[in-house]
Amino acid sequence: MVIKILATLGPSSLNENTVKKLTESGVWLFRINLSHTPLENVEEVIKKIQSWTDVPICLDSEGAQIRNQNMISENVKYTSGDVITVHHNFVVGDSHNISFTPDNVSDQLKVGDKIRVDFNSVHLQIIEDKGDCLLATVLRGGYVGSNKAADVDCHINLDAVTPKDEAAFEIGLKMGIKDFSLSFTNSAEDVKVVRNIIGNNTNLISKIESIKGVLNLGEILPVVDQILIDRGDLSREVAIEKIPFIQRRIISQARSQETPVFVATNLLESMVKVSSPTRAEVNDVASTLLMGASGLVLAAETAIGEYPVNSVRMINSIIKQFNRWTPESSCKDIIF
Repeated sequence: MVIKILATLGPSSLNENTVKKLTESGVWLFRINLSHTPLENVEEVIKKIQSWTDVPICLDSEGAQIRNQNMISENVKYTSGDVITVHHNFVVGDSHNISFTPDNVSDQLKVGDKIRVDFNSVHLQIIEDKGDCLLATVLRGGYVGSNKAADVDCHINLDAVTPKDEAAFEIGLKMGIKDFSLSFTNSAEDVKVVRNIIGNNTNLISKIESIKGVLNLGEILPVVDQILIDRGDLSREVAIEKIPFIQRRIISQARSQETPVFVATNLLESMVKVSSPTRAEVNDVASTLLMGASGLVLAAETAIGEYPVNSVRMINSIIKQFNRWTPESSCKDIIF
């Protein structure tokens, strides 16, 4: 089986030299994360990538996800015990003000609801509804930058695709894009919404990154081309020690229906800052391949990391070892 590599492009890699090196290193698909790409930049970004490489591009939707909006800096401090304002309309956030997207999120919050921002970096609790805004107390202080994922402890109605997703997908279709990814796929109905936009002659990857998505996997698998396990967002809803076992079960279920499955998040996280991975990371990647994953996804490693090309080369080195290995391989066979 050919193991495929999906690499996310971002500030560290969205240039001709790096894209060409990543292409030479064996990237199968380049991902554009719409959560971090303004709609007005989508067409220009696609044009640049298409001029640099023949590797296909995948547009990855924002999907049914809550995020805070732009902040005055990338390290805004929130102090425990402070009272801040949660605005219904967009504001540039600071230590006493914040707003969220989609725009209807704050309208659905009520007194007592809790908000966790950026993987539990900051905890807020709504204490008063003032009509035109909400007041919240900071339960856990910390630092928050722009456009960070958030989740709440109550039910929030979210559309499967945002207006921005739909507009970006339509741009992509006009420019020949054939690969699309649906973030936070929770049901087969979510898939139908996207199919109505992109049609049936495209490749759709459904990202499984919520409890709903995991529990509804049986209805999702028959209607998509591939799935992608996003371990990061999934760990916001599921205890981290359970993630490896859920990953194993999802891969097994997908393989039983001959649906290819990618695995993402923290594969080589240390290589965002250093030139080589930890032994634990290498073991994680190898274990994921041994579980039966069809492909691996690099996100921060190639989008914002200091060693995007080395990260892909390291993944390829592990894949090479995996392809050499058999259950009958001796230690001598492996070493030499």
